[in-house]
Amino acid sequence: MSAETWTDRLFGGLRKTSERLSENLSGIVSKTRLDEAQLDDIEDALILSDLGPRAARRIRDRLAGERFERGADEASIKQAVAEEIAAILRPVAKPLEVVAFPRPQVVLVIGVNGSGKTTTIAKLAHLFQEQDYGVMLAAGDTFRAAAIGQLAVWAERIGVPIIKGPEGGDPSAVVFDAVRAATEQGIDALIVDTAGRLQNKRELMDELAKIRRVLGRLNPEAPHDVVLVLDATNGQNALQQIEIFKEVAGVTGLIMTKLDGTARGGVLVAAAEQYGLPIHAIGVGEKMDDLRPFDPDLVARVIAGVA
Repeated sequence: MSAETWTDRLFGGLRKTSERLSENLSGIVSKTRLDEAQLDDIEDALILSDLGPRAARRIRDRLAGERFERGADEASIKQAVAEEIAAILRPVAKPLEVVAFPRPQVVLVIGVNGSGKTTTIAKLAHLFQEQDYGVMLAAGDTFRAAAIGQLAVWAERIGVPIIKGPEGGDPSAVVFDAVRAATEQGIDALIVDTAGRLQNKRELMDELAKIRRVLGRLNPEAPHDVVLVLDATNGQNALQQIEIFKEVAGVTGLIMTKLDGTARGGVLVAAAEQYGLPIHAIGVGEKMDDLRPFDPDLVARVIAGVA
């Protein structure tokens, strides 16, 4: 897929976010410096656009120190906002790299049911395939027959092996079998689906701890990554999920999905500023190619509405 197509898709996907921010910023015109009332309005506009209070305050501080030589208008304010969003996003833009030795690299994928976790796993596998890595999936969400079945369909569709067990079976047994099979077959990346129940945090914590123990016996470095899939349409609730899963599962990185269906794409910035966790990729659609590592400068321009 050409970069231009991805850019177009990104602009399309985040249009609602940039339009919302534009609406909230419209009508702010000043001389060379913004006054306190205008800065308050801009800060409110950024919070309303789901960038979160911390990022909004940081951008406000940047604008407060800015001299607009030709007078502040909507375009120059947006440009300054884009530059500060890029500064927030650059440190966290880190693609998921397959670097484990010995192989396989074990990637545990977690997230609440409905976050797009299963399709994200398939898209991530596809992304690795494009880089010529051998990939295997493990159906570790054994509590839902639908999750096992859905992952099996995706595995067949993209042509990767899958290890699965019976519904209601022990997830750590599935993971054990998967790591052993991946090692024997010389697989580069093993992507493990896990249960997405947050109703009982203790149960989920115990289950993940058991998976970690089993992995540790086979490969002390595993899991190499614990990736949380977040649905951007959840806005501020997505941030609460980071808080909980960080505590429960030791999250090492994020993937943000469904940026195309929401005016809440600003939550990407809020997550970066508040948690500083690597954001490995973003998703802007249903197609296989709709999950990609992101360019922080491009995303900042899109969110701020700077063409």
